[in-house]
Amino acid sequence: MAFLNSLNIVGSALTAERFRSDVILQNFANAQTTKTANGEPYRRKQVVFQERSMNFQQVLQGEINKDATPQGGVRVTKIVASDKDFVPVYDPSHPDANEEGYVMYPNVNTSEEMIDLMAASRAYDANITALSVVKSLAMKALEIGK
Repeated sequence: MAFLNSLNIVGSALTAERFRSDVILQNFANAQTTKTANGEPYRRKQVVFQERSMNFQQVLQGEINKDATPQGGVRVTKIVASDKDFVPVYDPSHPDANEEGYVMYPNVNTSEEMIDLMAASRAYDANITALSVVKSLAMKALEIGK
């Protein structure tokens, strides 16, 4: 059924955007972390999405075999650490200061993170709207059968 595939696509997008929001919130939480387990400041992380392709051959084969595996949508392929430089701040009294008195802070820009979080939130809301439309179409289809 085509509308079930629509639900799978929207569901994959909701899951991906939720994961993206979690990573952004992790960046916020570690914006002042000057030392991690590996001894350096926290590095900003970003989520990489990839389309789950849905070509004609896959759809046809799925219909022939009555395969219920989800097709189409989006998935998270990896989380990448930013390669931007750390931010040096002069604070010789800080326990993590180097011999020149500078503390290296994470490469997390809270303004950039806030914009990314707003974008993820808007994408999530758009997918909720799409889910509502699919649900409404399914309900209308059921009413026709009465």
